[in-house]
Amino acid sequence: MRSSPSTVLFDLDGTLIDTAPDFIRCLNELRLTHGLPALPAPHIRRSVSDGARAMIRVGFGLEPDHPDYLEKHTAFLDLYEAGVAVETALFEGVDTILMDLESRKIPWGIVTNKPVRFAVPLIKALGLAERCSTLICPDHVTNRKPHPEALFLACREVDADPASGVYVGDHERDIEAGRNAGMKTIAVRYGYIEQPEAVDLWQADIVADTVSDLAKLLQ
Repeated sequence: MRSSPSTVLFDLDGTLIDTAPDFIRCLNELRLTHGLPALPAPHIRRSVSDGARAMIRVGFGLEPDHPDYLEKHTAFLDLYEAGVAVETALFEGVDTILMDLESRKIPWGIVTNKPVRFAVPLIKALGLAERCSTLICPDHVTNRKPHPEALFLACREVDADPASGVYVGDHERDIEAGRNAGMKTIAVRYGYIEQPEAVDLWQADIVADTVSDLAKLLQ
């Protein structure tokens, strides 16, 4: 960055934190209760950014219109809520990025499609609640990403101009939301991306292949 951004906002799963181990654990626990063998972790991991709906699709081949979908979806979310931060952690090197932003008095926040029910206890468990300047979940807005409403709200909460802010994400909807908000966008390729080469088609301002690359871009 040639000049310091007014704020740096991050997506949560697959960008700031690695939630995949707990998603994998919960899905395989649910499969075992239905007499099914555990699935390989990489098979589940690449769909984590698409949330619980994707987990039920991967784990049971069910879509929301299937009569058995709701029961399994609810059971998965209950398992996840009970152990939201058992194995979840910040990606290695991310805490250094956050400390650098804090030392430079640049407010950072989280804009996620993860509901408050899971996001709040998760960031508390990881020690981020007191450090994060804003946490915006779908519960706080009318329109989910890629609509820019959540990013606009986050910028208002930290008193930052979106035009000089940065949004970092690991999904095409994150980059689209950032563009829609008029923010500079950084796509990270280290998240839960099934086709890493597709990141180059998202029209992000910059692509960071690794956490180290992201750190250099934000310094």
